[in-house]
Order: sequence, then C-alpha cells, then structure tokens
Amino acid sequence: MTTMTAPPRLAALIGELPAWMSYGACRNEDPDLFFGADPGFGCYGELKAERVARENAAKAVCVQCPVRDLCLQFALSTPEHDGVWGGVTDKERRRMRQAAQRQSTTAA
Repeated sequence: MTTMTAPPRLAALIGELPAWMSYGACRNEDPDLFFGADPGFGCYGELKAERVARENAAKAVCVQCPVRDLCLQFALSTPEHDGVWGGVTDKERRRMRQAAQRQSTTAA
C-alpha cells in the first residue's frame, strides 16, 4: 500500500492523511476534477457551466467510492471548505452544516 501525503494546504490543517483516503475512488484522479484548476484560490475563474460539469464528473467518481461516507464526514468535521468530498460540493456542505446547526439550536 502506498502512503499518501496531504496536499500542502490540507497537511497544514490536519497533518498526515487518514488511512481510509488510500482507498478512495479519487486516489488516482486529477485533483483539479474535485477542486477546480486553481485549488489554492478556489475555482473563481471557472464559468458556472464549467464548474457544474466538473462537479458532476467528480460526484460520478464518488458514487462508486467505498469510503464515500468517511470522506463526507471528514469534510464536515474539518475546516475543509473547498472541493467535492464524499459526493458533496462545498456549497452543499455549507447548507448541511447550517441545517445541523439550526437543528442543534432548536433542540437545546
């Protein structure tokens, strides 16, 4: 099994990558598929149609992934705000976090 190293920005946040990442369907894919052409600054240069097509292609990889649920939980539990993780875009995760926060405040 190969040891994966974290991209510099992610490594600064979490250190070494979790072991489950080496089983991800994305492990041999181009990271630009999941993060856009310029992951250091987000994908602000993409046209909306390009971003949607790229995100849909990334989600198609995630559909077959054996660690999809772990990936999504990782993205939701860390300060990772960019890219497609666990088949969910950054905007979709933001909505999920907001919904969970609203639910926890109404339950209290």
